[in-house]
Amino acid sequence: MASRQSFACYTMALMLAAAAVSAQLSTDFYEETCPDALDIIESAVRAAVSKESRMGASLLRLHFHDCFVNGCDGSVLLDDAPGFTGEKTATPNKNSIRGFEVVDDIKAQLEDACAQTVSCADILAVAARDSVVALGGPTWDVELGRRDGTTASLDDANNDLPAPTMDLSDLIKAFSKKGLSETDMIVLSGGHTIGQARCINFRARLYNETTTLDASLASSLKPRCPSAAGNGDDNTSPLDPSTSYVFDNFYYRNLLRNKGLLHSDQQLFNGGSADAQTRAYASDMAGFFDDFRDAMVKMGGIGVVTGSGGQVRLNCRKAN
Repeated sequence: MASRQSFACYTMALMLAAAAVSAQLSTDFYEETCPDALDIIESAVRAAVSKESRMGASLLRLHFHDCFVNGCDGSVLLDDAPGFTGEKTATPNKNSIRGFEVVDDIKAQLEDACAQTVSCADILAVAARDSVVALGGPTWDVELGRRDGTTASLDDANNDLPAPTMDLSDLIKAFSKKGLSETDMIVLSGGHTIGQARCINFRARLYNETTTLDASLASSLKPRCPSAAGNGDDNTSPLDPSTSYVFDNFYYRNLLRNKGLLHSDQQLFNGGSADAQTRAYASDMAGFFDDFRDAMVKMGGIGVVTGSGGQVRLNCRKAN
């Protein structure tokens, strides 16, 4: 009985701590200290996405990869330096994550407008929202007030970021470790309605999972992704071949037709517990949008540092 009570008290303490942190984030955090912050970020994101549609997915992915490693603290942006190894060369990130120059540009504009006020972690959170909106997706109120971390973890990036080879049970576990439910996992995976994946991440599915991969899609992919390892590894293909640069629910509609590009994608409609939710999102884009809004706010609160913790970096690529 005592152990049960201890566990219950520990769980309650975690919940209260999470609630306290969440309470310190607010949608109007910069209203007095940097009133033009959100406009500056939105304008820069729209310009970047207008120049290259793929950039919207890249900025959304940066926020996701940031939050899953050490919490939403901007750690993914830190460059390697003598005596310091960041997260950019982790297997899920190397030759894959991008958009750093856009973040640099946004940060420079914000420093001109209000020096050392807006954190890099908050830039990522707002840029992710604005990228989704720029590509036709839903908007939401971003809670702000994150502080930037001063360190990063290559090991955590290698271990905590969900892999494209994961089965459904492993995906559920990976998200659960971050306080996200199976429903959160399914709806956040819908971010794959935009963006590209590298051949190295879908080659095994392309050549080994013929019974769960649409034959016509497979035929179209093979010229850019030969079977031999090392041949065309960095060639990319759309995660959503139907509407690659529109944020919609076609990702789920594709899964119903065995057109998930990654193994982990197709796991959401493969005879398991995710099937019903995937089918629902495939037929109800408004429902998907509503749940995506909520899940993004929830994800954006993972492990945040607020108040006097952390710092506001002058340069998103290095600690002050």
